Amino acid sequence: MPRVKRAVQARKHRKHLMKHAKGFKYGRKTKFKLAKDALRHAWTYAYRDRKVKKRTFRNLWNLQINALARQNGITYSRLINGLKKNKIELDRKVLSQLAQKHPEVFVKVVESAKK
Repeated sequence: MPRVKRAVQARKHRKHLMKHAKGFKYGRKTKFKLAKDALRHAWTYAYRDRKVKKRTFRNLWNLQINALARQNGITYSRLINGLKKNKIELDRKVLSQLAQKHPEVFVKVVESAKK
């Protein structure tokens, strides 16, 4: 079996990784071994935090809804329960947008949930 030299493929691989390490600090942007390790961590965190982002936003929406709901004399949990019982299907993102941008509409939603 003939010997295979991998110079072209290896250079392409290193070049690809170094391109992604652009903007890193210290040797992690210039030294392949350090860049490879830094990218492995960076991509792991990026994958994980795409999931965490959804969690964080839902938490933020809940806080915003609760704040305005309490100003209107109802707790967050009772508001959500009232909406479900009255078959009002608004998700938390939409409710928080209503609370921020259209508080008068949000008050009407709260009143219908109180019934």
